[in-house]
Amino acid sequence: MTTADLLGKLLQVVMGLAVFAAVVGLLIFFIDKAPKKGRDYWQLALFLLPAMLFIAVGLVYPAIRTSLLAFQDSSGDWTLDNFVWTFTQPAAIRTLINTIIWVLLVPTLATAIGLAYAVFIDRSRGEKYYKVILFMPIAISFVGAGVIWGFVYDYNGVGEQIGLLNALVVAAGGEPVQWLQTDPINTFLLIVVMIWIQTGFAMVLLSAAIKGVPTEQIEAAQLDGTNGWQRFMNVTVPGIRGALVVVLTTISIATLKVFDIVRTMTAGNFNTSVIANEMYTQAFRASEVGRGSALALILFVLVLPIVIYNVNVLRKQREIR
Repeated sequence: MTTADLLGKLLQVVMGLAVFAAVVGLLIFFIDKAPKKGRDYWQLALFLLPAMLFIAVGLVYPAIRTSLLAFQDSSGDWTLDNFVWTFTQPAAIRTLINTIIWVLLVPTLATAIGLAYAVFIDRSRGEKYYKVILFMPIAISFVGAGVIWGFVYDYNGVGEQIGLLNALVVAAGGEPVQWLQTDPINTFLLIVVMIWIQTGFAMVLLSAAIKGVPTEQIEAAQLDGTNGWQRFMNVTVPGIRGALVVVLTTISIATLKVFDIVRTMTAGNFNTSVIANEMYTQAFRASEVGRGSALALILFVLVLPIVIYNVNVLRKQREIR
């Protein structure tokens, strides 16, 4: 980047801040000038107006336009061919199956491993250090994680292997494998990356929930002669049910939208594509905007029930409190 480019970027930042300050100043000015009668409503409306405009332009309009494009072909005629293609073509069906596998495995395994880890390190010496170890991957972007695990799965022909997995295989006397090109194991190897990232998130939330389980209940269960597993299943798990639901649904939504890992490591080749990656491929690589929009609409329909369920659970918990 040249000095002129840098100055140009700085000028853009300054102009952006100036525009933002001007908008806020105008809002405050008009709010002060609002009639006393109903001033609260005017203040509420003016403060919400910028956010509502951004939501309308950045979320509502694209959602409506994408929904309409999903029912149009390349010439603009109304059709259901995009959805027919999605549910009949072998490659598209494989994409849907891969997405289902991701959604079944990632939330389940990440939550189970995170919960087990949180239980084992609970109130142990050095607990915070153990948490940091497992939580660190969540600070890495999906693209960065894909690059890191790309080195783990690297295949270097018949030469010296720099990929950890193939190095172990060769050390054990085996032949190196092109892991990311071998179907169907390549899908599961990509899933491992997502689990590696999400387990730390699950562990932190569940660990906090475990600490919220009343000690009196655990001591009462001990006095009743229960063993550790019985206390875990009958006291701890019911006590953290709300956190478990939040963790499972949050990871499920993140998994349904997974794109970066697949795009970085295989670009969806070798039968590893998922809905989000195929949506990008069809819309921006193959110029099939209708198919890409149909996939986006399917993704939205899949995510929506999880979001509604999550909101209902949180609302019920708030009512109980």
